[in-house]
Amino acid sequence: MLSPKRPGRHPLSGSVYFWALIIVFATMAMLAIMRWPADIDLLLLGFLSLAAAVVGRRARRELKRNWPIVHVTGMAVSYIALLTAFYVDNGPHLPLWNRLPALAFWLLPSAVGLPLLIRTLRRHPLIVAPRAET
Repeated sequence: MLSPKRPGRHPLSGSVYFWALIIVFATMAMLAIMRWPADIDLLLLGFLSLAAAVVGRRARRELKRNWPIVHVTGMAVSYIALLTAFYVDNGPHLPLWNRLPALAFWLLPSAVGLPLLIRTLRRHPLIVAPRAET
């Protein structure tokens, strides 16, 4: 997400993220089913993460109107949901994080990620430039 938005590193990294997310979702789904119903929240977060990534990837591949907004939002929401699932599951066992209340594991990834997403949507050249023309 931090690499320049041009052919090369950014699309390759995005493809690696997407396919790795599919593998993570598949393994997480199997583990969630094995520990049903205790891990239903992780299954839902995993599904949200994968669904958002699919929407973001399709937006970039189909290049419909406003595709940059959909692409950036989809990929960001995917990453936020993935981090939320990680911290909900692992936060109680991580140094420093284990001192936080359980609600923090649910809210902190969004509290950090959503302002960054909003900032990106307001400043990204592919998003801002088309609006200036209209």
